[in-house]
Parts: sequence; C-alpha cells; structure tokens
Amino acid sequence: MSNFGLFVRFTLRDGAGEAFDALVRETATGIRAHEPGTLVYACHEVEGAPNERVFFELYADHAAFEEHERQPHTRHFLTERNKYVEKTKVDRLQPYTGKYPTGAEK
Repeated sequence: MSNFGLFVRFTLRDGAGEAFDALVRETATGIRAHEPGTLVYACHEVEGAPNERVFFELYADHAAFEEHERQPHTRHFLTERNKYVEKTKVDRLQPYTGKYPTGAEK
C-alpha cells in the first residue's frame, strides 16, 4: 500500500477556534479544487476539548503529500496558523491494512 498519511493534533490559543476554523475551511476549498492526490483531508473538533482540533490526512503517496505542501493554499495555512495555534503534534502514518480510498479515477 503506497498511501501516506498524517494525524495532526492542534491545541489552539484561547478564543482562536472560530478564526482557525475559518482558515481551515478556506484551505480545504483549495485542497478539494486542486489536489487530486489528497484522498482524505478530514478536520475534527474534539468533543469536550474546545481548543483541540484533529486532522486526518491521507495522500495517494508521498509525492502527493509533497505536492500538497507546495500548494499556495497550504503555504498560506502553514504561515497563518501560528496566530491561532499554541501546540502542534504530528504523527506520520504509513498505512498497512484497512479500508482506504485508492485515489484511482473511475
């Protein structure tokens, strides 16, 4: 399986949730429009933890992830997020079994 993924947990500054979420929605619009190799870009609030956000990202392969990182909307997100984020934890994932989208055109 050649997919590559990330699990990212953001701890937001107090009161930054609304602005951070707006930035994420803007970024996701660019991802949907310009990144066929980004198979999943799922952003979640954490129940009972209003300053926590969790992202699950799945790419067709590592090259698709690198292309994602080069996109203007991603570069904008990476620069702007620092205004809202207190802490970031990133786990790089190498899927080995399960049910995953293939990214193949059908």
